[in-house]
Amino acid sequence: MISVLFDDRQDVMEITNVNEAAIIKAVETVLTKEEQYGDFEVSVSFVTNEEIKELNSEYRNVDCETDVLSFPMNEEFDGVVILGDIVISTQKIIEQANDYNHSLEREMIYLTVHSMLHLLGYDHMNSDEKGDMREKEKEIMKELNIFK
Repeated sequence: MISVLFDDRQDVMEITNVNEAAIIKAVETVLTKEEQYGDFEVSVSFVTNEEIKELNSEYRNVDCETDVLSFPMNEEFDGVVILGDIVISTQKIIEQANDYNHSLEREMIYLTVHSMLHLLGYDHMNSDEKGDMREKEKEIMKELNIFK
């Protein structure tokens, strides 16, 4: 069983049941593609640029806005693996969807997939890691049938 907990702390963009269902499907798809089976929990928070900038500064010592932050936990509690927290700036969803000519849904799901891979231990600090992670993102987005 996969449990996704949502926390909407912004008023820039409406987060609908359809958005939440798409995020749950993305989380499930990442776990399946990575052959992770069992009971999992992940939280997804939607925030403003201001809040994500504060979090980025506090936890990464980077004093600027970002699109998504991942806080891996990977701890087991009562048989459930708590993967961690995903924090997404809805303002960045809108900005980047416009910049890259993507739908809001595509941008939201891409950020979810990207962050889920971080929760599972992937990173993009060097070119090899970045290439591996980008390839996995592409495969998962294709599996989800989300292109624009």
